[in-house]
Amino acid sequence: MKLAIREKQHCRWDLVSLGEVMLRFDPGERRIWTTRAFQVSEGGGEYNVARGLKRCFGLDTAIVTAFADNPVGRLLEDLIYQGGVDQSLVRWVEYDAVGRRVRNGLNFTERGYGVRPALGCSDRGHSAVSQLKAGEIDWEEIFGHHGARWFHTGGIFCALSESTPEVALEAVAAARRHGTIVSYDLNYRESLWKANGGKKRAQEVNRRLAPQVDVMLGNEEDFVAALGFEVSGLDEHVSRIDRNSFKTMMEAVAKEFPLKAIAVSLRRALTASRNDWGAISFADSRFYESRHFEALDIFDRVGGGDSFASGLIYGFLSGQGPEWALECGVAHGALAMTTPGDTSMVTLGEVLQLMRGVGARIAR
Repeated sequence: MKLAIREKQHCRWDLVSLGEVMLRFDPGERRIWTTRAFQVSEGGGEYNVARGLKRCFGLDTAIVTAFADNPVGRLLEDLIYQGGVDQSLVRWVEYDAVGRRVRNGLNFTERGYGVRPALGCSDRGHSAVSQLKAGEIDWEEIFGHHGARWFHTGGIFCALSESTPEVALEAVAAARRHGTIVSYDLNYRESLWKANGGKKRAQEVNRRLAPQVDVMLGNEEDFVAALGFEVSGLDEHVSRIDRNSFKTMMEAVAKEFPLKAIAVSLRRALTASRNDWGAISFADSRFYESRHFEALDIFDRVGGGDSFASGLIYGFLSGQGPEWALECGVAHGALAMTTPGDTSMVTLGEVLQLMRGVGARIAR
């Protein structure tokens, strides 16, 4: 089945995302525990998709999230202004002056280099968005009155607390009532689910949502950990990528859930700074395989999957076919990993140039 995407003239936004936005602290060339200075930026799995679609592809996007109303929250607000994502749907929560009741999430992340892998240390307990509950967001106003062509959320948001899956389910139901396409990035994070029921709970939540999703996204391991499907030959180190095994798994996913498209990003980490990179999708009962980048040089891998998602979504929203959308996602993800931070710093022109196979000679 093809995606029936609403026309823009009937919608205020091309895409609305639901998720947490954290303040990222980057120690640069040093380690988290040895640095004396950090560069800060904003980031979050679901937000990064909205930002990429706005900043790189020029679409109108909005973020549904919540912040504690204090200077850290206002710093996040200021950073989001630079990316251009609409913040009119942000929920501001009164701060208790200490952070016992509500706070904003912090994320300390090393990029990694060579044999030293990237390392993340999040500090997000009691964050404002994790305390969102069903009934607190007026989804009818968003999807019924204003309108959105596409809605995106994912497994990171759903792992934040007991209440966030119910918020996601409520949002997805409202989106579908108004003809909005729904995408969901499984984005399994063991550290988030560990204290919240582990893989068993993750699979319960994701299997409740999957029947309401149009486009399901994930990496090599997400469909195994977050949905409980099997991929033969996949070990914990992803030492090799067997595309035929993934195709078999994707057919099984499509058979069980009424999805219109499935996209799997494929990454083999040769080192922290050099990865094989590509993707496979299943849409219209056909498989599509992207260009495969071998030994891609990586500056900062965090957010590569989110940039893949935004490029793929842009392809569909711009009326291109599944094959073009897949190539756009892979190119955008590859380029995003050449810059620091979670979010894309590249242009549409650069994405199209890479899709055409133009090399990396200096442009002047």
